[in-house]
Amino acid sequence: MRRTRALWTACLLLLAAPASAAEPATVFAAASLKNALDEAGKAFTAESGIPVRSSYAASSALARQIEQGAPADLFASADLEWMDYLAARKLIRPETRLNLLANRLVVVAPRSAQVSEAAFTPDWFARALGPDGRLATGEVSSVPIGKYAKAAFEKLGLWAQLQPRLAQADNVRAALALVSRAEAPLGVVYESDARSDPGVKVVGLFPADSHPPVVYPFAVTAEAKGEGGARFLAYLRSKAARRFFEAQGFTMIGEGASQ
Repeated sequence: MRRTRALWTACLLLLAAPASAAEPATVFAAASLKNALDEAGKAFTAESGIPVRSSYAASSALARQIEQGAPADLFASADLEWMDYLAARKLIRPETRLNLLANRLVVVAPRSAQVSEAAFTPDWFARALGPDGRLATGEVSSVPIGKYAKAAFEKLGLWAQLQPRLAQADNVRAALALVSRAEAPLGVVYESDARSDPGVKVVGLFPADSHPPVVYPFAVTAEAKGEGGARFLAYLRSKAARRFFEAQGFTMIGEGASQ
C-alpha cells in the first residue's frame, strides 16, 4: 500500500510540474554576450522555471554549426551578416528576428601598461606596439570583431601598416585574453568585453563613422524545440533584462529600447 501511494504521489508531482521544465532554451550566442546572457539566463530561469543552456563562440562558427544541424533554439549574432547567412538558408524564423543591442569598438591595453590615449595615427600605433608587438583582434575575414576592426583601420588609413601586425583570434574573448595576459600590447574588442576583464584598460574609442554599426540581431531558429527559445527572447526584450545588458556596456535598440 505504501509503495502504491508513493507511486501515485510521484505521478501527481510529474503531472503538476510545468511542461517547460523539460524544454530548456538552448542558446548559441556571440562570445561578447557571455556575461550579460549568463546573468539574464539565471534571472529568466528563476522566473520561468525554464533552464537556459548557452554556447558562446564567434558568430561565424555558431552560424555554421546551426547550418550543419546543431540543436539551437535561439541565435544571437554580433553582426548582421551571419544572421543574414542563416536567414538566406531558412534556418531562422524571420518573424522573430530582432536587432536588440548595440556595442562600441575600443582599443585596449594590459592594465599595467604605460600607454597614452590612442591617437589613431601611424605614429601612435608604432610606438604602442613597439618593434615586435602584435595587435589582437578576431579573424578579419569571418569573425565579426575582426571584420569591424579591418573596416575601421581601412577607413582611418591604418590597414596597410597594421595588417601585418595582427594576432587574429577565433573570437573576441580569445583576443581579449591575449591582451589581458600581456601577450599582446594592444587589442581591438567591444566595449562590453573590456568591461568584463579587469586585466585590460580602454585606451581608445573608435570614431563611430569609422566602421559599420555594431548591431546584435537575435532570432529563434527554424528547428527550435518547444517554446523555450521564444520565451527567453521575449524576456531579453523586456525591461527586466535591460540592467544585465547595460551593466556590461551594451545599448538596447529597436523594440528592446522602448520596453
